[in-house]
Amino acid sequence: MSFWIIVTIFIIMITLLMALALFRKRDGDLRSGAELDLEVYRDQLKAVETDLDRNVISKQESARVKTEISRRILDADKAVHSTQKAQSAPKQATIGAIALIAILLSGSAWVYQQIGQPGYPDLPIKSRYEAAKEARENRQSQSQVEGKLPPSPSDVDPQMLDLVAKLRDAVGKRPNDLTGHEYLSRYEAAIGEYKNAYLAQIRIIELKKEEATANDYALLADLMVMAAGGYVSPEAEIILKKSLDKDPENGIALFLTGRMFAQFGRADITFNIWRDLLERSVPSDPWYTPVRGQITEAARIAGVKYQLPEISTGPALAGPSAGDVAAAAEMTEEDRGAFIKSMVARLTERLTTEGGSPQEWAQLIGALGVQGNKDQARTIVAKAKIAHAGDAAALEIISQAAKRAGVAD
Repeated sequence: MSFWIIVTIFIIMITLLMALALFRKRDGDLRSGAELDLEVYRDQLKAVETDLDRNVISKQESARVKTEISRRILDADKAVHSTQKAQSAPKQATIGAIALIAILLSGSAWVYQQIGQPGYPDLPIKSRYEAAKEARENRQSQSQVEGKLPPSPSDVDPQMLDLVAKLRDAVGKRPNDLTGHEYLSRYEAAIGEYKNAYLAQIRIIELKKEEATANDYALLADLMVMAAGGYVSPEAEIILKKSLDKDPENGIALFLTGRMFAQFGRADITFNIWRDLLERSVPSDPWYTPVRGQITEAARIAGVKYQLPEISTGPALAGPSAGDVAAAAEMTEEDRGAFIKSMVARLTERLTTEGGSPQEWAQLIGALGVQGNKDQARTIVAKAKIAHAGDAAALEIISQAAKRAGVAD
């Protein structure tokens, strides 16, 4: 409250000062040059009369001098009126200027109230990260969020509802029917019953046991997120980790992991995960479009200058994956550094012994540049150019990567 009292006082003071400046009358001591000339000419006219009375000058000479001085008086008088007219602001314009000042000052305060945090202390990046971690650890559970959501839509095709009812009945009689549960999960999701869908998916994973795949877990997490209205709960996070443990490059799990970090103030982690995922993906991947549509905003919040890559139609990249990035986000700084170095070392070994696409070489060059290994990055640039000699498009990709890493020729 004290913040807004201070802001209001400053707004009033500034508005009053500007209003006084606009309304202030011209001071007598601040006369224009034309006014001073007019006063001198009048004194000269009086002096001529005095000289004539004392017979210092003749009547003819007096008349000629008076005529010249009178002419100058007329010219000076016109100049005075012209200056006064130019310097005096119209009343309506003055009032309009004051109103505009008041609007601008009040508007600035309103904008700050909308997007700022009045009275809120500075938050160093370490404090923000700690707050984000605390918010993530203390967030609401899956059941808490589900309980606050409205019921599923009722405008569903009656035939579909009848089919799902039959599936529920059949699966209830055969609880170990894997195929039946797979159909049930799919159709429950189709009618918007996401909770029933993920409960069926849980049973699918139980039936598959050790044969449950990363996709099985990723689908379960996706259904849980949809059941929670897009919210990634602690329970869904556990499932995502299980999916990434089985396949660190699972696209659905990585997309949802990125969304989770974005929900709790870690757009920097989200951007790193999604950027790598996007570079590895093709438009036919189900996560490609949502990632491409949201990554620019994540980059903006993270304070990163980022330009969307051209839409790729080639194969996904190999090397350090976005799953590795997600895992590294949970490590200490020392462990994270060692982990990333090992991933870069493995990619270096594979590319230098087996070769790879220009995108993979560019990825390695960028990673070395981030690590500060400029000499090694230059060596890799040279090897990449030799590997793709004669391919203008590939060489351009490599050259651009070298520029971004600061090792261009």
